[in-house]
Amino acid sequence: MPLAASTPPASSARRVTLYRNGSVYSPADPFATAMLVDGGTVAWVGSEQAATSIADSTMDVVDLDGALITPGFVDSHIHITETGIADQTLDLAGMASLAELLDAVAEAARSGSGMILGHGWDESHWPEGRAPTGDELDRASGSRIVYLSRIDVHSAVVSGTLAAALSLAEFDGWYGNGLVVRHALFMAREASRTFRNGEREHFQRCALSRAASRGYVALTEMSAPHVGSPEDLQLLLAHDGEAEANGGALRYPKVLPYWGEAAVDVEDARRILNDVGVPVLGLAGDLNIDGSIGSHTALLREDYADEPGQRGSLYLDADLVAVHLAVTAELGIQGGFHIIGDAAMDIAIEGLHKAAERVGLDRLRSARHRFEHVEMLTPEAIKQLSHFAVTGSVQPAFDALWGTDNLYDLRLGAERARAMNPFASMLAAGVPLALGTDAPVTALDPWAAVRACLEHSNPKERISARAAFLAHTRAGWRAVRDEDPLSGQLAPGAPATFAVWEVEGLMVQTPDARVQSWSTDPRAGTPLLPALDNGQEPRCLQTVRDGHALYKVEEFAS
Repeated sequence: MPLAASTPPASSARRVTLYRNGSVYSPADPFATAMLVDGGTVAWVGSEQAATSIADSTMDVVDLDGALITPGFVDSHIHITETGIADQTLDLAGMASLAELLDAVAEAARSGSGMILGHGWDESHWPEGRAPTGDELDRASGSRIVYLSRIDVHSAVVSGTLAAALSLAEFDGWYGNGLVVRHALFMAREASRTFRNGEREHFQRCALSRAASRGYVALTEMSAPHVGSPEDLQLLLAHDGEAEANGGALRYPKVLPYWGEAAVDVEDARRILNDVGVPVLGLAGDLNIDGSIGSHTALLREDYADEPGQRGSLYLDADLVAVHLAVTAELGIQGGFHIIGDAAMDIAIEGLHKAAERVGLDRLRSARHRFEHVEMLTPEAIKQLSHFAVTGSVQPAFDALWGTDNLYDLRLGAERARAMNPFASMLAAGVPLALGTDAPVTALDPWAAVRACLEHSNPKERISARAAFLAHTRAGWRAVRDEDPLSGQLAPGAPATFAVWEVEGLMVQTPDARVQSWSTDPRAGTPLLPALDNGQEPRCLQTVRDGHALYKVEEFAS
């Protein structure tokens, strides 16, 4: 069935809609089968019998036919423009070999003109075991300009033509064979993002629409100078402004924006916030302390297993981290960093201690800073994150992709690989978790993230479907310090922000392999979630934000 975007009414007149004959995931009633929406607010949830008694001719009545309504998902780490670019250019994620990638580049050169862009290659599982060279890209493309980002976006390969045009050999991060990291990557990436009028907006709309079709109601955009310009973020946030000018008919998920740029004092922070040109939630997100494991740029305590002598890249030291966290706390906004490696986490924790000395522990905690990715955490590091009230913004799909005899083992060795992404340990220690995709690094697939938590490569770090679901919905709003305590749940008075799913079965699922891992017994008193162990992915039928349908398949409620 093709995707079909809904066309919400331009009128702001309040509508009352009764959804019935399904299931509603609600803390107000774990047995709810119906929900009443009044304008942009959930007015009631309850039983089918009660729905019959309140239904009247003034309401729009939607027969769910067994479908499930849940709070809409919040992606707690995404790059929206880059996701749209990746979706509309050469998809390299499924390439099984270097030869297949070069064939794809050659085909793109034959079928089009201009620059060849692509995303998603991962050489770690290829038989050749390496990335393409610039010369190979020149031959495959007929000497066209080529820019292909690795799946983790912390490295890329470029054609010799692009390398020569930019004199990349003069920059840090040029490996001499077409592979670029650090500053050379930044230069090449900037050159590949020179779009014609309207193209950037098109990429954004494609990504926003795709997210809506997957049940996302909010996207936490991690902008930064090395990711996109302030103008890019301004254009992205203008989409809601267009809706307001068009009678309030929202069309896309809400964008929750951060800007990742370090501040050296309060005045510098105010300057940065002013220069961005639009309000942001904090100076956090992809403010990199280090890079990525796949590109050998995550900062490690010990050498990479497959590159002895290499321990990654350092972008910010502990003093800079401390100043930034203290300054943002003084301003009452969130600060935060991109952190992958264990040595990078050491620097972040040292920065937290120094920041507390400067502004006091209570003030630092009240800022509710957030750290992104946090893949390599020792028990002591987890304890420190809890102590400083830091939220962990994590990507479960990383473990699903690389946690089982794959990239982590190759780069880190078995012992370190098994300790990656310790979700259960973090929750047990009181560290709030918010789930995201880091799209375009991983796909916009919220249920895959929930499943990845249930099926973590280390059984000791698995968490229940309910814990993962809450981390991908309600916790996403809390991670951005949303002021409405009801955001992310379906209860009377909550925003009418939700998704409707076609599901094969509902159950309570736990991660403990020692006991029966699921239950359909209603006496458990726990709202039920889709069965994620039967190979049947929940299908999004409708996505609603504040009472406005962002997406709807043609046959639903028609």
